[in-house]
Amino acid sequence: MSDIDLKQDINDELDFEPSIDAADIGVAVENGIVTLTGHVPTYAQKATVEEVVRRVKGVKGIAQEIEVRPYGSNQTADDEIAKRAINMIHWNTAIPDGAVQVKVQKGWVTLTGKVEWQYQKTAAADVIRGLGGVVGIQNNIAVRRMRRCPTSKSASRMP
Repeated sequence: MSDIDLKQDINDELDFEPSIDAADIGVAVENGIVTLTGHVPTYAQKATVEEVVRRVKGVKGIAQEIEVRPYGSNQTADDEIAKRAINMIHWNTAIPDGAVQVKVQKGWVTLTGKVEWQYQKTAAADVIRGLGGVVGIQNNIAVRRMRRCPTSKSASRMP
């Protein structure tokens, strides 16, 4: 597939996705590597753009350079984002209470802590993806590994 055809396929997919406005998204393709530029109003839309592009056949890699620009001049303060993120994580039953900590700096949310399963790590990021004011998420939550005890057939948690 040529880069021109791939670029057209990506633009068609972005135009077809109802949850995003592709008007401010630029697409460049070179040897199957897609560079995304422009801006969107929410982090959720930024993540959706990447998901849409990733599912297009022929995409080998993505360089993500899309900026999150919230509508209007009323930007959400970091402490308010942190409060909302903590509440959303607390309300999600898949995430153990007290397992995840939140840090917010200039709209970037960093998640830390330890959980037992990968789906819990993923759920923590997914639940805050749509919060207003979030411009990016760094998911540094550790997933504890299972190990076998040499004298026992039962599994135990690694520290």
